[in-house]
Amino acid sequence: MILQDIINIIESVAPLSYQESWDNSGLQVGDRNAKVHAALLTVDVTESVVDEAIEKHCDLIISHHPLLFRGLKQITGSTPQERCVEKAIRHNIAIYSSHTSMDAYLHGVSGKIADKLGISNYRILSPSQTNDNVGLGVIGQLETPMKSEDFVRMVQRTFGCSLRYVEACKPEVQTIAVCGGAGAEFVGMAIAQGADFYITADMKYHEMQAAYGQIGVIDLDHWTSEHFTREIFDELLKQHITTRIAETDATPVKWLN
Repeated sequence: MILQDIINIIESVAPLSYQESWDNSGLQVGDRNAKVHAALLTVDVTESVVDEAIEKHCDLIISHHPLLFRGLKQITGSTPQERCVEKAIRHNIAIYSSHTSMDAYLHGVSGKIADKLGISNYRILSPSQTNDNVGLGVIGQLETPMKSEDFVRMVQRTFGCSLRYVEACKPEVQTIAVCGGAGAEFVGMAIAQGADFYITADMKYHEMQAAYGQIGVIDLDHWTSEHFTREIFDELLKQHITTRIAETDATPVKWLN
């Protein structure tokens, strides 16, 4: 396929108009008219991911987090970011990122988490001013109430990671709010909309302390909260091109238990 055709498929559900004003979703590196045979799917674009794309003969990297947030003033290979750009250009590898545009899609980052946890009938937690079906986070219902402690353990199993949490206010929970990535700012909305638990990443201690007694909170590693995004890309594109989930894509954060 032509790269622009692949971009059109992604942007049919997560158009760039959805992204936050500070973001840089979209084509990072590459020629829109180039032919693409295989795509490597990742959360982050790192040197190891670019090397993997070279090794696996992928001519496109699709990431959640943009490689480029701010303009580069030079490309000399002195930083990992510069080296990623150099390698990608040298090996004719395009890089496309769908960040907050995919966050804002109802069945995007947060919706995928809801699907994994069996949360149904979900809606946008913090909708945009113009469209209730576009925005950040989702809130919905478990099919049947669960014991609070059982729900926390289910989240841990689903994500396969360590987590921090604040206990829910009642022994059984059913209404769950989710925001993949750093979503501490929406905890008040989760409380106002009657959520029993709020799942997000990167919450500070005092934010979790403030939530205590009002809502249960589950705090995940940032990368871990968004790694199912790769499955969204795979589902969108696997009928059109060869897709591979990057084996070298992983959180750089380590937990000592």
